[in-house]
Amino acid sequence: MTPCERLNNVLERIEKACERAGRGKNCARLLGASKTVPPERIKEFYECGLKLFGENRVQEFLKKYEALMELDIEWHFIGQLQTNKVKYLMGKVRLIHSLDRKSLADEIQKRAFKNNLVQDVLIEVNVGGEETKAGVSPEHLKELFEYTLELPNLRVLGLMTIPPYLDNPEDVRPYFRKLRELKEELERDFNVSLPHLSMGMSHDFEVAIEEGATIVRIGTLLFGERKY
Repeated sequence: MTPCERLNNVLERIEKACERAGRGKNCARLLGASKTVPPERIKEFYECGLKLFGENRVQEFLKKYEALMELDIEWHFIGQLQTNKVKYLMGKVRLIHSLDRKSLADEIQKRAFKNNLVQDVLIEVNVGGEETKAGVSPEHLKELFEYTLELPNLRVLGLMTIPPYLDNPEDVRPYFRKLRELKEELERDFNVSLPHLSMGMSHDFEVAIEEGATIVRIGTLLFGERKY
């Protein structure tokens, strides 16, 4: 399949999942998870109409950012983020999906203040309690969210998760539902609006949309299998 065919196939599936969920056909944005994908390949998908891409590694992102500067790509950062790398993202990424600790919130606040901007972020939640995965535990989410409210140059727009990988996407549904419930709890307890749930990848994104995803992070279905 050509890049445009791959893209249109995924967009159709997103639209159908949105309609099944009764959320309107444009309920979720497609983010191209472009880790290890070379700039020229990203450009092919951009020319097919995909404008939103997410990167996992700061150094790799910076090279692509430079190579594709002439394109109006909306970049997100979706990987684990070390505090000493935050400064390189300021002014370059619209949304950081992986805030998971107070020290990282402090660093984002500091760097955003220095750059005279407000950095939008999502809090990453480890809904599966997996030791190998980043993310704040559901039990400590409220405490972290409350902490961010005191940081004027950081704005939380919602939550993100990477649930356990299970062969049957239906088995992942409870984790997506849990993230939505946690978001709704924060909205209720703090009287705020959190518009985004970043959840769902190539093999389970339709279930994620049915449970409320607003951003789905798709790699393999767009770019093919990759060696990580």
